[in-house]
Amino acid sequence: MIGNNYLNSLYTYPDLDTGINQLLELLATKDKRFLESLYVPLDVAALDDDERHYLTIVSAIIDYHLQLYKMDVPNWLRSEALCFDKPYFHSKRISDFDRVKLQYTVPGPFRRRNVYMDPEGMKRI
Repeated sequence: MIGNNYLNSLYTYPDLDTGINQLLELLATKDKRFLESLYVPLDVAALDDDERHYLTIVSAIIDYHLQLYKMDVPNWLRSEALCFDKPYFHSKRISDFDRVKLQYTVPGPFRRRNVYMDPEGMKRI
């Protein structure tokens, strides 16, 4: 089980995109309790494969936003275990050209984890 109550509840959403949308809402509103919860160490070694997969995706998003907010990034978010061996493209409808473009244009927090999603598509309206 993911040791962070916020992240665990987002993980248990039946739809990954809905959970990511809720995560983006917490980040966009700079929810104080959520942000504070990120600084409690999380035992990455205790995660199962599905939890690790999920946290790899959201750790890239969280790391990116914390850097935008000029906040310290907790060490557990940068664990080597939270990286994919092969490129992960979140969008299922993406051309080969866009895949290559993303590999060169995504910010560092995404690239280091091998997570490719367009940060522009994550902006809140």
